[in-house]
Amino acid sequence: MRTEIRIGGFGGQGVGLAGNIVGKAISIFDGREAVMTQAYGPEARGGASSANIVASDRPIDYPFVQHPDILIALSQEAYTKFRPEAKPDALILIDNGLVTPLEDDRPYGIPATRLAEELGRRIVTNMVMLGFFTAVTAAVSREAMEEAIKSSVKEKFIDLNLKAFATGFEHAKEKV
Repeated sequence: MRTEIRIGGFGGQGVGLAGNIVGKAISIFDGREAVMTQAYGPEARGGASSANIVASDRPIDYPFVQHPDILIALSQEAYTKFRPEAKPDALILIDNGLVTPLEDDRPYGIPATRLAEELGRRIVTNMVMLGFFTAVTAAVSREAMEEAIKSSVKEKFIDLNLKAFATGFEHAKEKV
């Protein structure tokens, strides 16, 4: 089965790293097929950014996300831009501290930025959201995500990133 995932936010939120980790977790550690592409504006920080992952249990013949089954929005701009492209029944995850959804939309929300700040490093917002994503969607196993994180971040930041991931995962278990 083909699953299209889009992660959107602004530069500096680690959208590309998050997409890379999801793709790696699916393909290397869960043993399925995955392709990841990125799009970002010319600004290093603050510009629009997205990571797009196609996951499948069969070879992927078209590697681009057209209508996401899962949308993760880390900013209002990403939600506003990408929500209309997502499937009507798509699973939508938002940082509810930064994103106000459409009135008739019922996304799953987590205060990812606030939780990251409580851990002492706003930069791990993406890992909080990946933990939440993993728990809510079951699109990839927790073990695969943790292994992908360990192999994707600098050694001195592994513990912090795993703690942020666990924070998001546990928040989903408590709230969803």
